[in-house]
Amino acid sequence: MSTPKLTKIDHPPATLRDMVQDRMREAIIEGLFEPGQRLVERPLCDQLGVSRTVIRETIRYLEAEGLVEILPGRGPIVATISREDAHQIYDIRRMLETAAAEECAHRITPERARSLKNALSRLKQGFSDKTPGALFRTTSDFYSEIFDGAGHYIAWDVVQRLNGRISRLRMMTLSITERDRPGIAHMEQICEAIVSGNPDAARVAVEQHLNDVSTIADRLLAAEEESNND
Repeated sequence: MSTPKLTKIDHPPATLRDMVQDRMREAIIEGLFEPGQRLVERPLCDQLGVSRTVIRETIRYLEAEGLVEILPGRGPIVATISREDAHQIYDIRRMLETAAAEECAHRITPERARSLKNALSRLKQGFSDKTPGALFRTTSDFYSEIFDGAGHYIAWDVVQRLNGRISRLRMMTLSITERDRPGIAHMEQICEAIVSGNPDAARVAVEQHLNDVSTIADRLLAAEEESNND
């Protein structure tokens, strides 16, 4: 008897917990909840229409992502990002993203080039899309193509764990117009270098992008820390 063959499920349906996690993550990233703000269970249950169990599971999940802190006597609050946090995050990104871009350029195929260009097109739409979380998802998809093309699966797992905090920094730097190049221009340069099969240019493009945004983030966080100390 032959073994019956089932069609692979490419995109499994999201569970209620997944949807709540996405909604809460996007709210924190986009600043609906401010750093240091308490996350009170009852209002969250009422707003989202879910049980306390789901909210507690979501808070634990977001704590693991570094988006939520649990403080003794206060409970869960939205985590703050310090200048030192940002420095470490950008240092990790430099190591992982430059290596992935170089290797992806080295391994580039026509199929991967098409996938990366399509991801860039969706990312451009994400920059102008007003749907909550659109930029977060399309940026993640763009980098996923690069890490997948490089075969750097473990490195991508590390980036995924930082993605919430990376996205919070990204939303912060996007608000600044005084920068060397627009964010999407950096992404276009990275894509072009990888698609052309030029590892050196891919590394330089990633470094230029991260140098730009890390400088902006440091300036903003320094001003924020100075304001809090006044």
